[in-house]
Amino acid sequence: FDCYASPQASPVLASLVEGVPRPFLYSLADLGPLPDRPHRNIARLLKGKRFRKPDISQTIQELLAGEVGRGSGGGVVVDVGANVGMAAFAAAVMGFRVVAFEPVFENLQRICDGVYLNRVQDQVVVYHAAASDRAGNITMHKVIGRLDNSAISATGAKLAFKSNEEVAVEVATIPLDEVIPDAERVVLIKIDVQGWESHVLRGASKLLSRRRGEAPYLIYEEDERLLQASNSSAQEMRAFLGSVGYNQCTRHGTDAHCTKE
Repeated sequence: FDCYASPQASPVLASLVEGVPRPFLYSLADLGPLPDRPHRNIARLLKGKRFRKPDISQTIQELLAGEVGRGSGGGVVVDVGANVGMAAFAAAVMGFRVVAFEPVFENLQRICDGVYLNRVQDQVVVYHAAASDRAGNITMHKVIGRLDNSAISATGAKLAFKSNEEVAVEVATIPLDEVIPDAERVVLIKIDVQGWESHVLRGASKLLSRRRGEAPYLIYEEDERLLQASNSSAQEMRAFLGSVGYNQCTRHGTDAHCTKE
């Protein structure tokens, strides 16, 4: 996705994130139902406060500053379901290269804001696509009133965002194994795709099969309701990950963190 060739949306409402070791900026896609109930970060901005710290931003920076990053600032972070870049920019400002996948055009515009504002255009590559287990196209469901979020499953979209109104759009799909070269050092993969995680993992089977010490640290959302809406399950994903050598998975809230011990 070429940010410099894409028309940008306005207004741009961006700010620094509070409380992370390496501050970065991101821009809002969801402004809330203005003016009665603005997004909480707009209210913070009007009070002179920074944006509230996203949990994933802190998690990414802590992991990359520790053993996952090996202190080198080198390697690639893959962000699947990048939204507006709260994980991608947390990694980029630490010196890591980022490959981000985001199918929602409204979010891509906000990611481009972050690329400009954080001055990381040489570090962040963005794909206007949904990562999956095969290349092609698929119908994605965007919830009215929350166009910054989406799900492949119509049921999953309604479960996640509590709306009866949605719009269906066709988006490209691509497996991670077709994008990430064998020689590329990938230190971390983060996946948050509203129940489509199993398909993303299967499309990265070659990448995930790398031997211990070279396989990436893996974070993915493990929400059983959303997984079932996409005909998957946490048990199925754990079994697949075990088959490619990920023998240590722990829960952190709604996320699973997996490694090869």
